[in-house]
Amino acid sequence: MKYFIVDAFADSLFKGNQAGVCLLDEWLDTATMQKIAFENNLAETAFVVKREKHYDLKWFTPEIEIDLCGHATLASAFIVFSFIDTAADVIEFNTLSGILKVSRSEDMYEMDFPARSPKKIELTPQMSESVGVPVLEAYISRDLLMLVEDEEKVLDLVPDYEIMKALPDSLGKIVTARGTNADFVSRFFMPGSSIPEDPVTGSAHSTLIPFWAERLGKDEMIAKQLSERGGTLYCKNEGDRVKIAGKAVLYLQGEILIPVDQGRGRSQVL
Repeated sequence: MKYFIVDAFADSLFKGNQAGVCLLDEWLDTATMQKIAFENNLAETAFVVKREKHYDLKWFTPEIEIDLCGHATLASAFIVFSFIDTAADVIEFNTLSGILKVSRSEDMYEMDFPARSPKKIELTPQMSESVGVPVLEAYISRDLLMLVEDEEKVLDLVPDYEIMKALPDSLGKIVTARGTNADFVSRFFMPGSSIPEDPVTGSAHSTLIPFWAERLGKDEMIAKQLSERGGTLYCKNEGDRVKIAGKAVLYLQGEILIPVDQGRGRSQVL
């Protein structure tokens, strides 16, 4: 199996968010793909199968399969454009979140994702306690979004993952504020995960983009995720869809060897 590691939402190595990309001829069983993701121990491992007119795409954290991942989609598109459909300008992925299109313009890759506008919910003291700074407002979609005063608060917060686990049920916890050198900034946490803070989270921007578009009164925005590695996302609000663009850098390419009694039949390089 051809395997790649890509730094997504990055213009140079060791920035952005790492994603593993596995190229398959046909699907392995889900248990084997989950084991590969666990073995890789990256925030996400993507599995890609080429079909006649599109690509099938699945995403796995080290623990679970998820329904949408931005940085691993960008990484997968980067690999497809770089090594398979090198003349293409647009490709389509069939996923658990429907058909996702990715277009290429020079070294920028733009993803077309569903918007997930959040709904306001009641603020609780545990929200502020979970991040160590005052939370002003709270919203929920797939993820819990917590608004804080400014960029400095996002940078300085210290998460308490035990408290965070008890917050309203959601996949991830977003902390966000208006930016200083960007339209908005954020950090993203998954308490209980083997990687509790995600470096750059494209799927969280399916919620952040409609949220900030309404507050800022603009549909084109630049976002920064303020993790240690950091990342820049170029965002567009288009109603029930959002566009998320960024760059990517190849870190590693090689092969994964698996025994087929765990996936296909006999030990080989697939």
